[in-house]
Amino acid sequence: MRVSPSEIRLRRRQVLNASLAAMAATALPAQAQERRRIVLGQSCALSGAAAQLGQQMRIGAKLCFDVVNASGGVNGMQIELRTLDDGYEPERCKANTQALIEEDVFALFGYVGTPTTLAALPLVNQARIPLFAPLTGAEALREPMSRWVFHVRASYYEETALIVRQLTQLGLHKISVFHQNDSYGKAGLDGVLRALKPLGLAPQATSTVERNSVEVSKAVKELVPGSPEAIVMISAYKSCAAFIRAARKAGFGGVFYNVSFVGTEALMEELGKDALGVVVSQVMPYPFGTVSGVASEYQAALYKANAAGAGYKLDYNGMEGFLAAKVFTEGLRRMGRPSREGLVQALESLQNFNPGGFPLHFSPTKHTASSFVELTMLTGDGRVRR
Repeated sequence: MRVSPSEIRLRRRQVLNASLAAMAATALPAQAQERRRIVLGQSCALSGAAAQLGQQMRIGAKLCFDVVNASGGVNGMQIELRTLDDGYEPERCKANTQALIEEDVFALFGYVGTPTTLAALPLVNQARIPLFAPLTGAEALREPMSRWVFHVRASYYEETALIVRQLTQLGLHKISVFHQNDSYGKAGLDGVLRALKPLGLAPQATSTVERNSVEVSKAVKELVPGSPEAIVMISAYKSCAAFIRAARKAGFGGVFYNVSFVGTEALMEELGKDALGVVVSQVMPYPFGTVSGVASEYQAALYKANAAGAGYKLDYNGMEGFLAAKVFTEGLRRMGRPSREGLVQALESLQNFNPGGFPLHFSPTKHTASSFVELTMLTGDGRVRR
């Protein structure tokens, strides 16, 4: 049977188109080919002096994603959280981030810490990959705004402003600052300075501790002899607990105030009875006792996991991970066809989103969704009072 030239050209075109389609499919990222799961990458401390912060953030997020996956996922896709340990060290976080990007994760989620997240930021912007809900309130991650970074928590400026306001309203003006010797500590110190300046005040004294260290003797010698009425602390739970014990032993009789990153429950465990009267600012819903909305969902998921033997505890950082995962899931639902650009637009559409008693407001020009801050006080018997 003779085949005409036009039929030969048509068949060649069909073969060429089929070959091009096959090549395009193999060039697509695994995420787009599979369409059965969304893989998120997380770098946080799972070991070291800040391990409780990363572990709890991860636990809370997984509790939420497990609920979502058990009900069929998002638009038929399961969510997988892939976590790498950075020990709260910037260079390890940077290496983890590069590895996650090379693995072609769909987005980055729930990083923990200012110095670590700042180390990852250039890679995030270069790869144009969304980073959602880092556990940090540093201004350097918010201004200038990156189109790829979204925050669900208030800033350290807002936390320290509330702390200073309460202290000065109580008539306490002799305020010193104990802070981590890195970008996190500087962010908190800058917040205290910013809040004190309009009042015509300045810190009585400041002193530092190295990241992932509990060597606080120098700070005690520099701060306690001046008899401050209050010490604002910008560090993680182990160093803060060590300083509180040493300062009290050296005769300090004032009050201690911490920002949320300290790790409330971890600090309370470190201090035991010595936690009595220590104040911590919070940027998440209260997760204990009788609660409603997203906090009750967090409790229900945790209790269900514990019934299966998980052994989890209620925790502010766990609450943050759960809330962040719930908000991120809503972004995925609104995204439609999976793409990073589509995810950014979907998250920016959450302009009046309330995941349950915690209003959030994103927009194309605003990537910090909350300014909520409140103060809590620790007891000597393991409770957190509002």
